[in-house]
Amino acid sequence: MTKKNTIGFAIIAALIAFASAQAAFAGQPSMKVIGKASQPIGHYEFCKRYASECRPLAADPGPVRLTPALWQDILDVNYTVNTTIKPATDMEIYGVEEWWEYPTVAGDCEDYALLKRRQLIQKGVPVGDLLMTVVLQPNGEGHAVLTVRTDRGDFVLDNMRDKVMLWSDTEYTYLKRQSSDDPGQWMKIQDGRAPIVAAVPKN
Repeated sequence: MTKKNTIGFAIIAALIAFASAQAAFAGQPSMKVIGKASQPIGHYEFCKRYASECRPLAADPGPVRLTPALWQDILDVNYTVNTTIKPATDMEIYGVEEWWEYPTVAGDCEDYALLKRRQLIQKGVPVGDLLMTVVLQPNGEGHAVLTVRTDRGDFVLDNMRDKVMLWSDTEYTYLKRQSSDDPGQWMKIQDGRAPIVAAVPKN
């Protein structure tokens, strides 16, 4: 296959994925925030080290327009970070229970999300549309993902899957996320969906 054909197939695949994302959005609401929430301690310490990344914005830019080019960037960043960074706990890397940091080789869930956020900012996505988000997994364990706020809904970039999904199509219970006009402030999320409870194995 020639290089020209390979590029052509890649563009077609991206457009198909984009069309699927648009179709999936039909009737799906964005996350609803209902007031201020406590800032995760890991993010509080992160903001002390990277103060410029946690300053209030001039205004909420509103959801970014989801174009085929942006959708491809989202897919590329999610896949690249997921396949480049090795999963490891903060205790294994830093010797502490909770430490949010940009990973270079290894990291845990919030580190993956931070790196994806930074890479999408570098690609021109507004800061106010790239929101660190805290969720509960079906087994009750905490987890962090990156929410990309778009005019087609809120999409989730997750280190546990390469597929980018609408928040409402995931199995998580959503607790809180960064404010869209102040990266150092966190907001409560009203999930509005029936919680998914993991089956408890019998002994």
